[in-house]
Amino acid sequence: MSGDAWSGVAVAGVIAAYALGSRRLASTPVSSAMVFVGCGILLGPAVLDVIDLKHNAGPLLTLLEAALALVLFTDAMAVRARDLRSGGFLPGRLLGIGLPLSIGAGWLLAWPLLPGLTLWELALVGAVLAPTDAALGKTAMSSPRVPALVRHGLNVESGLNDGMVLPFFALFLAAIPGTSAAREGVGGVFWRALVLSTVLGLLIGALGGRLLRWAQARGWISREWAQLYVPAVAAAAYTLAAAVDGSGFIAAWVAGFAFGFALRRFRATGPDAERQDGQIRQNGRDGQDGQNSHDDPDRTADFAEHLGGLLASAGLLLFGAVLLGPTLEDLSWRIVGYAVLSLTVVRMLPVALALAASGLRLPTVAYIGWFGPRGLASVVLGLLVLEEHVPGVELLSRVVAVTVGLSVLLHGISAVTLADRYGRWHEKTRAQGRELHEATPVPDPSVRRRITAR
Repeated sequence: MSGDAWSGVAVAGVIAAYALGSRRLASTPVSSAMVFVGCGILLGPAVLDVIDLKHNAGPLLTLLEAALALVLFTDAMAVRARDLRSGGFLPGRLLGIGLPLSIGAGWLLAWPLLPGLTLWELALVGAVLAPTDAALGKTAMSSPRVPALVRHGLNVESGLNDGMVLPFFALFLAAIPGTSAAREGVGGVFWRALVLSTVLGLLIGALGGRLLRWAQARGWISREWAQLYVPAVAAAAYTLAAAVDGSGFIAAWVAGFAFGFALRRFRATGPDAERQDGQIRQNGRDGQDGQNSHDDPDRTADFAEHLGGLLASAGLLLFGAVLLGPTLEDLSWRIVGYAVLSLTVVRMLPVALALAASGLRLPTVAYIGWFGPRGLASVVLGLLVLEEHVPGVELLSRVVAVTVGLSVLLHGISAVTLADRYGRWHEKTRAQGRELHEATPVPDPSVRRRITAR
């Protein structure tokens, strides 16, 4: 068999093995991301050399791009207007103040620690490592011991910040000479990647959602095909934007908003639709994860979310094999130092500034600041830079690899312990009769069901 065939067997074998023990591992501090990245390092050229895509990274990039497009679409699809209205001060501050400050802090701290990079390459480091990944800190965002306001804020932030960082990424890349974006110019990138891609995403998402509701109202579509329809819409938005040299990721993210809004705004009516919704509610998991069936009665995103999680799991395994494993063989104190600062100062200081005068206590600010894990979005954006062959790309890719790898380890092993400890502090403080802004009621948060969560 060829090397690619053995690589495929190895990836499939790890996924199958993890699936068989997934429920048992869910009760331990070992997250799925830790398992897949660790197995990737073991199977990669750094150890067993079963997986080696060094000379053909195309399949890895394709896999990760598909995973990120699906995650962007389904995360945006889950965000509701009330998520930003009720208790919205927390996600609003984290996204409107914390995210730009994180990009700026990452940019400034990269300057003394990563010599040899140009001004805009340093900015690109800050942008690539700014988005957070909900799947790497699932316990921190779903533990019932954590106040609903905090869970809600972290969940909404992680669902939106990866999409919000894309314009920064596109514009910074366009400012670096020699990249494909630079050849098009900042103006061209602005109109194609930002404006045109946004318009296409809105049109495809809104039309796709309306058509799905129209078919459901007439009883034309089954539950299974309704779920298969979701990734098809995401793929249509991504590929159409890419075909016109726009940003497929921005289009997929915006399409998710429009698609979700259409599903909630134009609910299916009629006896066939009511019978279908009743059957779906009976078979669904609304009671299990707290999702309000009125907002999402037929769980149309379940398959797309699980598919995105599966692709992301395989992508993390290949990330460990192709990027992280070889990088660990040649580390420098500068790269490790920046990775540590990226997970602490670059995240926690902007969060503290964003939440100043919010009424939240110090343990809450520290908890929110720590749980900003880096994951899929950073890996994909880093690989896209790698494909551009910019002068500082090797150093940038190594920084991204070490930062994400360290995040997988530290956030994974700390999630359960810190969630329990913070939950005990919250319960004890409330039992003493103290007023806590953290206890502000919010709607039941939309819990993402990606299978990479634990």
